[in-house]
Amino acid sequence: MIGDVTSRLATLADLVALHDLMTAAIDRLQIGFLSHEQVLASRAIMGLDTQLIHDQTYFMVEEDGVLAGCGGWSRRATLYGGDHSASRDAALLDPLRDAARVRAMYTHPDFVRRGVGRRILDLCEKAAAAEGFARVELMATLSGQPLYVACGYRVIEPAAVDVDGVSVPLLRMGKYLRE
Repeated sequence: MIGDVTSRLATLADLVALHDLMTAAIDRLQIGFLSHEQVLASRAIMGLDTQLIHDQTYFMVEEDGVLAGCGGWSRRATLYGGDHSASRDAALLDPLRDAARVRAMYTHPDFVRRGVGRRILDLCEKAAAAEGFARVELMATLSGQPLYVACGYRVIEPAAVDVDGVSVPLLRMGKYLRE
């Protein structure tokens, strides 16, 4: 049974809870999609970019006051990665030319298949559309791909990131918000 589900923007005071959820999601939800070595390596390329919190584009979904999931969107060039990622680019995107970015989507393993990810995607897509973006893109993990496909995203291109000799597969995906 699903309890009272709410959503709100994340604040810096939420960082510990967000990091705990992300760790659980990375470590438990990728089993069956990645090898143990790939799961460990993926920690180096995943995580929260706190610029999303500063930009007020990062959402939390809670059920009965318990953090069930989080995710956000960005009007900045970075496609994926957390604060520890060297390739972040804070340049602002042009909504008339560029796709907004859906970033750092995580569902707590105890809340999967309960609509949490869909709710966060809906919040992100509506916010990006309200700022004039016609498209969104994201970098999906293999475990996230089924959700994104179910929500209308299509693979743009496969990708892989090498972390100390371990290749972590990813999928660049996109969606038009309006025709």
